[in-house]
Amino acid sequence: MVNKKVIVIAGPTASGKTALAVRLARSEGTSIISADSRQCYKELDIGVVKPSPAELQLVRHFFISSHYLHEPVNAVQFEQLSMGWAENIFREKDSLIMAGGTGLYIQAFCQGLDDIPEVDLSVRRQIRTEYEKHGIGWLQDRVRDTDPRFYAEGEILNPRRLMRALEVRMTTGDSILSFRKGNRKYRPFRIIKIGMDLPRETLKQHIDSRVDRMIDLGLVEEVRRLLPYRHFNALQTVGYREIFQYLDGEITLDEAIGRIKTNTRQYAKRQLTWFRKDSSITWVHPADDHSIEKIIKS
Repeated sequence: MVNKKVIVIAGPTASGKTALAVRLARSEGTSIISADSRQCYKELDIGVVKPSPAELQLVRHFFISSHYLHEPVNAVQFEQLSMGWAENIFREKDSLIMAGGTGLYIQAFCQGLDDIPEVDLSVRRQIRTEYEKHGIGWLQDRVRDTDPRFYAEGEILNPRRLMRALEVRMTTGDSILSFRKGNRKYRPFRIIKIGMDLPRETLKQHIDSRVDRMIDLGLVEEVRRLLPYRHFNALQTVGYREIFQYLDGEITLDEAIGRIKTNTRQYAKRQLTWFRKDSSITWVHPADDHSIEKIIKS
């Protein structure tokens, strides 16, 4: 596969990754592997902004609606799955597109993951029990107090990441970040990374418009159908958590919409912080076709 290439489209939510990925996949005559940790779930649609049915028909996608909520999915599994999909795609094509905003999944595919020590199962159960009783705020406070480095750099809006960081800290005494050595695994293909670079105000407008569109498409009804599954980690995320609060009578719908917009902007900021650390990403405006073509052909 030494003559093969992967074009990675990375960046914050609502920055235009999907549209560009579909455009490039059609131009290259190839498929897309999604690098989104939520779009893989069959039961989730509006709240995770999956590619449209038209886009899914135009280009074959992998890791979209591929798993059920009760099936655990993590970066280690994604590395294994995506490498298998890449091998299959490369049997017939010279390139593939990977697009998504889950930085850890992109890292897992591009360079592999470091080995994290096994954790004490009793610690894992204890953390899970406390989280189910007290919610994400408890997790954030515990991680802030015990692992301030992860709290400053990690995904503190993601309960699964928070629980993982806390269980490693409580089991080993060290931050989970200390085990990330950055040793790259060999990949038998060339990787080209393109980052979606939008002005801050434009990205904010895109986020606000997207949230309004999600509400118009029926996000509240989707979340209501998912009430029996609300304890799953995949639903402890922006867009679902706030609507659960509305359905519980804790806040009004307008307040829920406002919180989704605010929390999505904060999430986008953290995504950008993650991706900006990767010096191999070339940042361009998603509509700058000339620059994108030069990057791909370089």
